[in-house]
Amino acid sequence: MQNIDTLNEQFGIAGQLQFIEDSGFVMVDINSQYAKARISTYAGQVLSFQPHTQQNDLIFLSENAVYQKGKAIRGGVPICWPWFGDDTSGNGRPSHGFMRNQQWQVIGSRIDIDGVATLTLGASSNEETTAIWPYEFKLILEIRVGQSLELKLTTQNTGQEEFAITQAFHTYFNISDVDQITVLGLDGKKYLDKLEGFSESLQTGDVTVSEEIDRVYQAVDNDVYLCDKGFDRKITFSVTGCKTTVIWNPWTTVASRMTDLDDDAYRHFVCVETANTAKDSVTIAAGKEHSLSVSYAVT
Repeated sequence: MQNIDTLNEQFGIAGQLQFIEDSGFVMVDINSQYAKARISTYAGQVLSFQPHTQQNDLIFLSENAVYQKGKAIRGGVPICWPWFGDDTSGNGRPSHGFMRNQQWQVIGSRIDIDGVATLTLGASSNEETTAIWPYEFKLILEIRVGQSLELKLTTQNTGQEEFAITQAFHTYFNISDVDQITVLGLDGKKYLDKLEGFSESLQTGDVTVSEEIDRVYQAVDNDVYLCDKGFDRKITFSVTGCKTTVIWNPWTTVASRMTDLDDDAYRHFVCVETANTAKDSVTIAAGKEHSLSVSYAVT
């Protein structure tokens, strides 16, 4: 773990960006002129983002989240990389890859002239990662905290051979109640339904959640919107570097088996994920890179 005092000396910004220790992890607290946020350097995970204009956080974080090396933090914006979903190798590797269980390093911070705060984290292949996935890489994660939350994950292939990845920002959104939300922008899109053996279906109308849902929407080339009547807000998702949107809510079916989630917590979050997966996987040649980015703007 990087030293708190050293981090504050090198990257702290008086009154706007501070490093603290909480639950055994290094956290970054940002309070820009537009919003406040908290980021865990373990997992490179945004845990909170709340514009000063909003009474409620945009991001859901489980009250029962486990803060322990080797465990994923339930909620926030987990980074799924270099594979999304279940491991299909047969080697017993963790679901959603290994970067949500890794310590990231702070490599930059700044306040731009427009008042937006930016934190940059990095991670690279090491003995632990190559034992799981035998490729050399470097990751750069830029987190911009302004009127919107902007995330950009760049994968650099630093090895001598190409590799393929699937990935996602597995974002948990804080909602007033699952009965009060609608996801717009996916009408007419085809999706793979994990609950039906990844069979393909066609979305008719806007998406609502009234039972367990786990869908991979394909060929999404437009903005997506999460509307919440209870919180009287709309979150706009603008993405680059992918054409896949995943929607997940465990409902009671799965939530009751999750020890790091209250039994009724499924009513207060929905995951709307920006992803490269299925037909949208990415192959990166040696010496090349790929960036996945998303902006969450609230009105």
